[in-house]
Amino acid sequence: MNSELTEQLAAALLHHGWMLATAESCTGGMIAAYCTDLAGSSQWFERGFVTYSNEAKHDMLGVDHALITQHGAVSEATAQAMALGALRHSKAQVSLAVTGVAGPTGGSKDKPVGTVWFAWALPSDSGPTVGADTAWVKTECMHFEGDRAAVRTATAQHALRTMLQLIKG
Repeated sequence: MNSELTEQLAAALLHHGWMLATAESCTGGMIAAYCTDLAGSSQWFERGFVTYSNEAKHDMLGVDHALITQHGAVSEATAQAMALGALRHSKAQVSLAVTGVAGPTGGSKDKPVGTVWFAWALPSDSGPTVGADTAWVKTECMHFEGDRAAVRTATAQHALRTMLQLIKG
């Protein structure tokens, strides 16, 4: 992982006075680990949720079972609910969520190995209040090639790089 990316993200979060929360499924905490590899990260990293199972997504983030049943764990709806849940269950002002199929098994025709849904939640421009009820969410689906380690690494890097771009505007 490029520590320069994490340093830039830290500087951007500190500039706004924001804390970050992560909600991770397929990366299993890698994003939080990358963030906390940087000394002083407690100034801008609030917490990380590793919600690998559907039950964990529900218990820790409040993702509705019916939403997962209807759309699947690897879906735009689930990623968005994870990002908003991370805000609701933390004191962070921004969050990111990832859910995907890292492989080598678990893929399907509709969601092959390497499919990852992302969601980033940031404060809306409507006022000073921040939180899940006033956040706007950007979602994106990506497909990464390679083995399990490559998919997970690419996912973590894309999640952090895009968060930095969104914060910078």
